[in-house]
Amino acid sequence: QVQLVESGGGLVQPGGSLRVSCAASGFTFSSYVMGWFRQAPGKQRELVATISSGGTTTYAGFVKGRFTISRDNAKNTVYLQMNSLNPEDTAVYYCASAPRYGARYDYWGQGTQVTVSS
Repeated sequence: QVQLVESGGGLVQPGGSLRVSCAASGFTFSSYVMGWFRQAPGKQRELVATISSGGTTTYAGFVKGRFTISRDNAKNTVYLQMNSLNPEDTAVYYCASAPRYGARYDYWGQGTQVTVSS
């Protein structure tokens, strides 16, 4: 049974940092592309960052060097380090897996809430 479980969300002040994690099980994690997405209230879900099985990364333009995606294949975990957070980053953050770039993300976690507010 495939499972993706996010953790690490919470409340952070503007300008602060947060790292969210996604623990995977039930599939060959090291072979999959992993992505982080987010959805803010009243907005469509958007792609934040991706990382290939070999560690190649891509980022949405709004990340602007503030976020870093990484993975630990030994722990079956993907991370998203978020720095210089602003209120516009407030959203539910989801991780998802795809068998390769260009394929549909077929497994999703339940999401973790990130709130940036003073």
